[in-house]
Amino acid sequence: MSKLQLPRTLFPLSALALATSLMASPALAETLSIGVQGELASFDTSQVSGGVWESQVLMDVYEGLIKQSPDGELLPGMATKWEVSDDGKTYTFHMREDAKWSDGEPVTAEDFVFGWQHLLAPENASKYAYMLYPIVNAKAINTGDKAADTLGAESLDDGRTLKVTLNHPTPYFPQLLTHYTAYPVPKHLVDEYGKNWVKLDHIATNGAFKPVDWISQSKISVEKSSTYYDADDVSLDGVNYFTVEDRNAGISRFRAGELDVLRDYPSSRYQWLTENLPDATHMSPMLGSYYYVLNQRDGHPTNDKRVREALNLAIRRNVLSEQIMAGSFKASTAMVPPGTSHYEAQHMDLGSDDMNARMAKAKELLQEAGYGPDHPLNLRLRYNTSDEHKKIAIAVAAMWKPLGVNVQMINSEATVHYQTIQQGDFDVARAGWIADYNDAENFLTLLHTGVGNNYGAYSNPEYDKLMDQAAQTQDLDAREKLLEKAENVALDDYAFIPMLTYVTRNLVNPKLEGWEDNVEDDHPSRWVHFTE
Repeated sequence: MSKLQLPRTLFPLSALALATSLMASPALAETLSIGVQGELASFDTSQVSGGVWESQVLMDVYEGLIKQSPDGELLPGMATKWEVSDDGKTYTFHMREDAKWSDGEPVTAEDFVFGWQHLLAPENASKYAYMLYPIVNAKAINTGDKAADTLGAESLDDGRTLKVTLNHPTPYFPQLLTHYTAYPVPKHLVDEYGKNWVKLDHIATNGAFKPVDWISQSKISVEKSSTYYDADDVSLDGVNYFTVEDRNAGISRFRAGELDVLRDYPSSRYQWLTENLPDATHMSPMLGSYYYVLNQRDGHPTNDKRVREALNLAIRRNVLSEQIMAGSFKASTAMVPPGTSHYEAQHMDLGSDDMNARMAKAKELLQEAGYGPDHPLNLRLRYNTSDEHKKIAIAVAAMWKPLGVNVQMINSEATVHYQTIQQGDFDVARAGWIADYNDAENFLTLLHTGVGNNYGAYSNPEYDKLMDQAAQTQDLDAREKLLEKAENVALDDYAFIPMLTYVTRNLVNPKLEGWEDNVEDDHPSRWVHFTE
């Protein structure tokens, strides 16, 4: 947990000095062009669908109490310093006096209190509201059981101080504050325009950049914000985010100079890219899991544990990682990826390594569940549009075919895909999770009853109890054991199909500096500049 541990009182002058030293001032600032996988759902963070591409845009236009350096270390953001009580449950943040929205209005502690209340409001139905549940009464507000003003976040000293009270010590809370769920919302604009505050002719943001143009399914453009407190140290004039779902087309656009960065190039092109674009091809370890969700709502065949186990037994994960994905993923049999801080990797029990034995057992399980030649198992498998996801889906369907499973594959663009599976309209669905913060809880909470990103509606009281106990355990070793035990409950339930763990795959213009590989694959554009 060393990355997340912070002193009780922080006066991070050395961090500020580091941030300044990271910047250069080129003679001519320029615009950065990034190819991203999907389209932002909204600049209203309560309406974001959860794509990595959305995080890229939002971290450029907003800033939380704490921000990240190029390599992922924590730095002061809207707060210049903060203290933590001895029991780890009360944080006091001192707001930056020169923090302003892009319309010139000051950013205050009240904007954070209001922003968090906005995200938690039941009518906004945010999938990510649970991220704020460590705060006192956050969950009760989100479920409609308590009023918004009971939230354990208080603006003091005319908005210059923010006091946050947690239900229990939360080791990852400082890092959570860098996530877009903890960004502020401009209360003065919501008061004036209501839901229309987020339209481009009204919106104000508090980050290094502000949005100026949005062409649906094509491009979002932002420009440097003159009111940002560190505007003099932001080298770029602006950033264009191009929606590039065809990753091979993205490579062509990168080679043609239309893109400076292509996020997540196809794994099948890795070898070619290392031979032809060696200086631009980046790959590094990443905290991310690629898995299939199994719908456990009534009426779906995957509600039967025997079916879930059979489907898991038939997956040849090494084939997926080494042959289908050309070694650019690692095989996985768990939700929490290896390398997660203060956590020992767990594994699903798949019995014998002998695939013939596993397939025989899978057939028996399906037969017990009532499936066979006269009653075949028919599954709808949804995935978001991508050559990689298509290849994996085709391979998985082929692995299931000897079991007599008929697979109907349905693909859609990313935002629609995640909205559809959240509504439960699937049997099996592709999903991926990239760590928001380096802690096993961030992955395991995906299987907690009622969580917005628990797409399969998995629910096990024992699992929930262990997760809740872990959330209240201050001793890190004891907490780790509870989390590991919880994951094993889900693995024994075959609650999902773990398949692969991610690595970062980006094409980056060699003339860029300030873009650093890191395990969370976060790259705020405010640090980036072009060299000569």
